[in-house]
Amino acid sequence: MNTRRALLAFITGCMKSLGIFGLMFGSSLWGSELVKTIEQVKPSIVGIGTVQMTRSPPVNFLGTGFVLDDGLHVVTNAHVVPEVLDIANKESYVVITGKGKQPELRVATIVAIDKDHDLALLKISGAALPTMKLGDAEKVREGQDLIFTGFPIGMVLGFYPVTHRAMVSSITPIILPAHNSRQLNAKMIGQLQKSAYAVFQLDGTAYPGSSGSPLYDPETGLVYGVINMVFVKGKKEAALSNPSGITYAIPGNYIRELLQQRK
Repeated sequence: MNTRRALLAFITGCMKSLGIFGLMFGSSLWGSELVKTIEQVKPSIVGIGTVQMTRSPPVNFLGTGFVLDDGLHVVTNAHVVPEVLDIANKESYVVITGKGKQPELRVATIVAIDKDHDLALLKISGAALPTMKLGDAEKVREGQDLIFTGFPIGMVLGFYPVTHRAMVSSITPIILPAHNSRQLNAKMIGQLQKSAYAVFQLDGTAYPGSSGSPLYDPETGLVYGVINMVFVKGKKEAALSNPSGITYAIPGNYIRELLQQRK
């Protein structure tokens, strides 16, 4: 028995010296904080779409957004929001809130668009919703663990937000140089003529419905980016015959500039 106790004490000492106990405790603590953060953030996650009562179904789900500022403003990707509506048949923008099979629809209007960074700002009707806060995206580093919450499969199974983990694999320019002129297109040429800003490359899995999801800190809930599944991928991977499953995010600091554009 004494031998067993001595062996156990020896193993415990080795684990402490290697920091294993600290890692296990830290992992548990991180998981607890993650649960709290997701619970706090979910009411701020919304769907973006259009509604037209004469079509079936009347709601067309287009992507994800999140609430900032005064609780009446929503950020999403510009490509998520259609530029033209069927006004003759009373089509309008809507923000989808709530949870489950009977979500609430809020009429929305576009108040600012930033096509260069594929961001859009909408204002919603009704009472203010819980908000998220912006962090400083310039402080994000490669290897940092972040999470994002959105609607990867839209409203197929009801209105239930989904959260994914993602490590910042790289902070990279938005566009990849083409190997030859045949791989260039008008969008790529246009971007090359502008300043090539950096985007976050992530190892998390996102889908088209995730476009517009907030990329945020798992402990503080501070927003550091906006998931983008079309705009960036079309520029960075246009030269590839088989696009990869890499996920990208637009740095969140451009949201501050968007908020200043409000009419």
